[in-house]
Amino acid sequence: MRQTDKYAIIMAGGVGSRFWPMSTSEFPKQFHDMLGTGDTLIQHTFKRLNHSVPTENIYILTNERYDQLVLEQLPEISKEQVITEPAMRNTAPCILYASLKIQKQNPNAVMVVAPSDHWIEDEAAFTDNLEQCFTACAESDILMTLGITPTFANTGYGYIQYDKSEEVVKKVMQFTEKPDYATAKSFLKQGNYLWNAGIFIWSVSSITAAFEEYQKDMTHLFKKGNLVYNTEGEADFITQHYPKADNISIDYAILEKATNVYVKPAGFDWNDLGTWGSLYDKLDKTEESNAVVNARVLCEDACGNMIRTKANKIVVVDGLQDYIIVDKDEVLLIYPKKKEQDIKQVLKKVTEEYGAEFG
Repeated sequence: MRQTDKYAIIMAGGVGSRFWPMSTSEFPKQFHDMLGTGDTLIQHTFKRLNHSVPTENIYILTNERYDQLVLEQLPEISKEQVITEPAMRNTAPCILYASLKIQKQNPNAVMVVAPSDHWIEDEAAFTDNLEQCFTACAESDILMTLGITPTFANTGYGYIQYDKSEEVVKKVMQFTEKPDYATAKSFLKQGNYLWNAGIFIWSVSSITAAFEEYQKDMTHLFKKGNLVYNTEGEADFITQHYPKADNISIDYAILEKATNVYVKPAGFDWNDLGTWGSLYDKLDKTEESNAVVNARVLCEDACGNMIRTKANKIVVVDGLQDYIIVDKDEVLLIYPKKKEQDIKQVLKKVTEEYGAEFG
């Protein structure tokens, strides 16, 4: 496998509504510096993948409304490396579309598909794991994912059950979507379950063959464009045909059906940064156990809070425990961390009451 055979697809089309008001439909969380590090989440993801994949082989899959945001934040890439969806159709259609584009360019390609908004601290371990997966997929007709060793019975993640073999790469037995607490506890006790991180690795030949077998209609739809992919005619074809694709995830469309799915237990810490609480967990804390981004804070009888403002804003907090405090332009959110899953509903109420521009 040559270095030029390695490709990456960064999934950057989501809105991240549970991070409202920081994340909005106009400016989602992947384009924010959520941790106050100086780089946005998509910039971190790009740099992490760039350790293995040449710059020119990294593509960004996003909604067409974020085209310019991607190019502004990733000036290293060309406009042709931004693959835009004219309609939201979940992950299976966009992965097939990108795979066919890459396959036309390089039939020997192996590719990683990764979300743009995850946080991985040990990038050396991630790169090592990714290289092992690239090698395995280049040598065998398999579909791979990186699984995360569970640290507690989380009911918000999907789980992967694997065969208890001594092999580094393990055969997947089944996927389970977001189990209840008792089921999640039993998974941890069994010892052969991993969290599904949504990071996938395969050769373009293997993934397109899987689509041929399990998603015949979708494959027929997108293969009509083989002659125009990577040409000026591609945009018109996609505008016309993409909205006709089924709205289905890659998990349901392919991975839960295929028999050649394998998992590599990850050797790195991982956080999907899906909620303000998950961001709180990753950040350093003050003596009062408050997590602070950008703000200058004076706290009295206040602990366990997630506080984020514009740079250097002074925030005085008295008597609050375990709250999310986010100040952004015309919106101030003060909300209990234990109810963070309800922020989507709060956003809906705000936009209905005050206008879509606040969402």
